[in-house]
Amino acid sequence: MKQRIKRGYRITRYVVYRQTILEPIDHLWTFIGAFVGIGIIGLFHAGSFGRVDEVFLIGSFGASAVLVFGATNSPLAQPRNLVMGHLISALIGVSIHKLLPDSLWLSSALSVSLAIVGMQITKSLHPPGGATALIANIGSEKIKALGYTYVLSPVMSGVLILFVVALIVNNIPRDRKYPYRGFKKLFR
Repeated sequence: MKQRIKRGYRITRYVVYRQTILEPIDHLWTFIGAFVGIGIIGLFHAGSFGRVDEVFLIGSFGASAVLVFGATNSPLAQPRNLVMGHLISALIGVSIHKLLPDSLWLSSALSVSLAIVGMQITKSLHPPGGATALIANIGSEKIKALGYTYVLSPVMSGVLILFVVALIVNNIPRDRKYPYRGFKKLFR
């Protein structure tokens, strides 16, 4: 029983204190990573989508940037969660929109709730995935017309850009690592 309490305390301490980057230099790296990642996604998609579409797309990627650059130690920010969370959510979002194209409230609610459950089942929870599923239903007609192409571009192409930038920027400083490998120590 005492061991379970100690383990619970370690996990709680980790979640509460260690997920937030506290060193001032880390704020610079967070800024650089988020700026470069979102900037490249914006440039990459600028030729394909109109101004309104870009705002919706960057919404879920902006939330992903918070995690992969600002909370690099978070389990929700790890590569598997980033990639699988967006992939599952985009597939579910598009599928639900195709099944219920004329019922915005129902397709939106089903997309987000099923995306969350899908991420939970696959152990790939990434909160911005909920927005990715929602955008497949509330985006402009041009986004909705993409169908399953939405999964490849803009979603997976944007995720790939964020992932590559996160690998580069988060591994430049000596005391900052991505993906985080400290989980094994936590559960001993």
